Amino acid sequence: MTLPRRAFGWKYDLPDPATPSDFRPVIGEFLVPPSHVDSIYTELPRSLFKFRGYNPIVGGSLMLVGLIMLIYFIYDDLTSPTGVDVNDLFIFTTYYTIVFFITFAYIRMDLTYPRNEPIRFNRLRQRVYFYQYRYDRLHPFGRKNWGVKPVAYDWEQLTAEVYSVFAPMGYGGRVEKVMISVRKPGTDEVIDRVFFTGDIEQGKQYWALARIFMQEGPEALSEFTHAPTDWNSDDLLNPFHRLAPKVQWPPEMDLESRTAPAQGDQP
Repeated sequence: MTLPRRAFGWKYDLPDPATPSDFRPVIGEFLVPPSHVDSIYTELPRSLFKFRGYNPIVGGSLMLVGLIMLIYFIYDDLTSPTGVDVNDLFIFTTYYTIVFFITFAYIRMDLTYPRNEPIRFNRLRQRVYFYQYRYDRLHPFGRKNWGVKPVAYDWEQLTAEVYSVFAPMGYGGRVEKVMISVRKPGTDEVIDRVFFTGDIEQGKQYWALARIFMQEGPEALSEFTHAPTDWNSDDLLNPFHRLAPKVQWPPEMDLESRTAPAQGDQP
């Protein structure tokens, strides 16, 4: 599948993987530390949600209120002396069905999204492994296009893209994010595009960290202020985090992403 070279809201690209890094990330309070760093790979945490549970609480409440209103509307029409207003009933039922499908997709995302969507940068293989969650809002009850589908790409295939759009509805104000696009080897054809961070400054810092690690190794990184977080732990405060699926890499990809290539297979 070929994707648009630039998605809606694109502003500019961050330095490509081969460009020597002259920018050092601000290690300290600003960045969540990598989940793991050693001489072979580093793992960066990633999450689409800033706060888990918002969609089930708010969306579920709206769906319940809408259902109660729909039942009352039907009951009121059936018991009315003037009879049922078919047009009004059809409009209200259609509107509620659309809202239900849209809201259900977000609730499903919130409940089935993994506790973390880590990215592993393997320096010795020059490969990047994405614990990627896929979803399809147009088919909220489907199975084919939903769930964790880990993928791996060569480091040189990646481009970090900065996006910024004005959203007067929903979040409100300006929505900023950094995405990673994947090019087909030897071409400019984009074959995949995945979420990296929901904040441009954080994206710049993490991308710089990844480039330093892949180019120079772990010894070039400064020490983080805080210890890494165990995202699979049940000790985290948000109860919806505890309900979320734990991160479980496929065994073969897990082993490959954590180890060096066999002698003779060096990139």
